[in-house]
Amino acid sequence: MKDNTKLIAAGRPHARYAHPVNPPVERASTILFPTYDDFLEGSRTINYGRLGTSTHRALEDVVTVLEGGFETRLAPSGLAACNASILAFVGAGDHVLMTDAAYDPTRKFCEKFLKRFGVETTFYDPMIDRDGLATLMRPETKVVFAESPGSLTFEVQDIPAMADTAHAGGAVLIADNTWAAGYFAKPIALGADVSIQAATKYLGGHADCLVGTITSADEATAKKIYMALLQLGSNVSADDAYLILRGARTLSTRLERHQENALALAKWLSKRSEVERVIHPAIKGCPGYAIWKRDFTGASGLFSAVLKPVPLPTLKAFFNALKLVGIGFSWGGYESLAVHVRPERYRTASAWADEGPVIRFHAGLEDIDDIKADIDNGFAAMAQT
Repeated sequence: MKDNTKLIAAGRPHARYAHPVNPPVERASTILFPTYDDFLEGSRTINYGRLGTSTHRALEDVVTVLEGGFETRLAPSGLAACNASILAFVGAGDHVLMTDAAYDPTRKFCEKFLKRFGVETTFYDPMIDRDGLATLMRPETKVVFAESPGSLTFEVQDIPAMADTAHAGGAVLIADNTWAAGYFAKPIALGADVSIQAATKYLGGHADCLVGTITSADEATAKKIYMALLQLGSNVSADDAYLILRGARTLSTRLERHQENALALAKWLSKRSEVERVIHPAIKGCPGYAIWKRDFTGASGLFSAVLKPVPLPTLKAFFNALKLVGIGFSWGGYESLAVHVRPERYRTASAWADEGPVIRFHAGLEDIDDIKADIDNGFAAMAQT
């Protein structure tokens, strides 16, 4: 099946006569078994609410077939998925290689939490080549963590080369695949051991719940992920799992519109006198553009634009004039967003040279002319300060 069909057909309740189209929301803490044999069988499938119900299994099935993995497990948020995936493979004295373009809370988890327990982290330039990554590997390196594209600056990483290097050194490669939503890129097929998504974003698509997904490439990896989540006491509500599952059914249709709007907006912004440069993986000049063209089948709605240097009151005037485009964190919902981000505050392995403010845009599902008009009003307000 093609991905469009997988998103519709997977995780559907076909086991009984006159079944509903959608899996029901099954909320439970205690699970009862009619016989002892059923109890033994249940211990291998569904046996306690914290470990999930049929609602959770349905969502996990959809993500597994979309990502092309062996098994998917759910976490309470995208960050929880990142953290649990790292914890599954490291212990005291181990070493993690983390992209310098990582989502900042993932970065802080390494810098602050893991450090307390004797796990060291080295941050690497997201555009590092195979040889450069190999020089950073140590005997105690257990995890190489990629985020492709980076969440603020959109460097596209060479996942096949990174996987080869990680595996040669006895480490696993974990890839944050949220931007591509498991639809436009398949890290597991490219060699990654684990593919993570903040399902909060595109899989859910409606900005109304928090869930993370962790898809493992093979059974041995899946067992480690499962045990990490089990020992952390991780839990996702059946209602949130249902909302993500319902959103996933329309993922392909929504992503096509996000892609169309984002490309149109990025090209329009690149011609504005207020803009120094646009950073969009599908536009030539973005770091890793050639890799994106090789490994991705499309682009989502998230990208950044670097403005020419302006004082803070002028930047505030831009944001305060926006009426349609929201000012807010997160992304992946149906609404357009803009937020001022500061990559220079986070980089330690790779310098950020641009002097102007960086605005991260999420192109929503509104009419593109209305999005442009709203941003144009923002630029007009800048000019009046």
